[in-house]
Amino acid sequence: MWRSSGDPADSFYAVRPECNDITKTRFKIKAGKTLSARRWHAAFSPEGYLDIGQTLSRIQRGGVHPSIRGEVWEFLLGCFDPVSTYEEREQLRQKRREQYAQWKEDCREMDSHVGSGKIITAPIITEDGEPINDPLVLLEATPDQAASSPLVDCSVTDLHREETSSNVPMDKKLIDWKLTLHQIGLDVLRTDRTLVFYEKQENLSKLWDILAVYAWIDKDVGYCQGMSDLCSPMIILLEDEADSFWCFERLMRRLRGNFRCTDSSVGVENQLQSLASITQVLDPKLHQHLETLGGGDYLFAFRMFMVLFRRELSFGDSLYLWEMMWALEYDPDLFSMYEEPGCASDKTDGSKGKAKSIRHFGKYERDNLKNGTKHSEEGPLPITVFLVASVLREKSAKLLHEARGLDDVVKILNDVNGNLDAKKACTGAMKLHRKYLKKAKKT
Repeated sequence: MWRSSGDPADSFYAVRPECNDITKTRFKIKAGKTLSARRWHAAFSPEGYLDIGQTLSRIQRGGVHPSIRGEVWEFLLGCFDPVSTYEEREQLRQKRREQYAQWKEDCREMDSHVGSGKIITAPIITEDGEPINDPLVLLEATPDQAASSPLVDCSVTDLHREETSSNVPMDKKLIDWKLTLHQIGLDVLRTDRTLVFYEKQENLSKLWDILAVYAWIDKDVGYCQGMSDLCSPMIILLEDEADSFWCFERLMRRLRGNFRCTDSSVGVENQLQSLASITQVLDPKLHQHLETLGGGDYLFAFRMFMVLFRRELSFGDSLYLWEMMWALEYDPDLFSMYEEPGCASDKTDGSKGKAKSIRHFGKYERDNLKNGTKHSEEGPLPITVFLVASVLREKSAKLLHEARGLDDVVKILNDVNGNLDAKKACTGAMKLHRKYLKKAKKT
């Protein structure tokens, strides 16, 4: 339902009554600027082709109305090709739902909690792969909040029947996966718990199931803390669990590099290095000051990159920021880049070879095209780097005059929590991006 102009979006993401100290959403639904359900449906041809250029323009001006956010995000994240028909998308959706159901069944066969409506919050095996059969061990390892919750299953009778009745050892990948399940459970219990939506057990278990399945199919990354924050909105916006999974999977294709960690480096290190380079070029005094304080590695910005400002913004504002970023970064080849071979349905003659004009790209990508960074060896930097740079730029004077140590840097940056304007941040990021490209060209 369309709300009045200037109405905040909080009413779409109801907060539990006792959580009255959380940040209010600044995002306002504005008629004529926010992409409405009417304009969204009008952007499709009778066959189902989407005018993506018109859609991006509207999103960049005022975000997406919460009532259609899920279906719009499926296009922004590359789940569907704008140059496809209703029928083609429905066929692809069914294929993906079947694929997810198969993966989930595979996981359920390995651990009976998957798909059971319950979650695990304590270890179920040792690091050697031996099942922990004593429920007391599970109870001791479970936090008070989880131990008293009906969501937690502390019984291992059925869970390890196959392991205890067989001497076949588990391989390392299976052990690693099983060892992550309780960590996923602990994180799920902490994710967006101020929202009424997660008072329902079925919604918590849906989030746990998706993360458990993803941890199994992405063998290189598995599960890392922070992924629950990225997945949670998908569960809320899309009713079907499989559709939520595929939206999350597409988002992770963009961000999974951030979660690749080794003993010697963190996955987000490349973006932190890019942030350092940008600050050095655009604000050399600030960069020198941060280096003097021992913050030249920019690790203080780690969280902003890992969970895309989820901790710096209200729930509604973080969604607004994400869709603004994705609209600005949109590449019309996103679908073909992400689609698995043989997964997409055959295109009809009307959808083949349609030329993609410059208006089909987001503003950020247009700038990269004009400046030749789009197809350079390194490729364009993600807009997130410039968003974080714009936050630093805004706090530059305070950092220079008040920061006498890294603790001060963190404290000053924490002041943006709840005070960050998503649209202004994107505008600031675009300005910095253009300025950086000009200076980079000169050098």
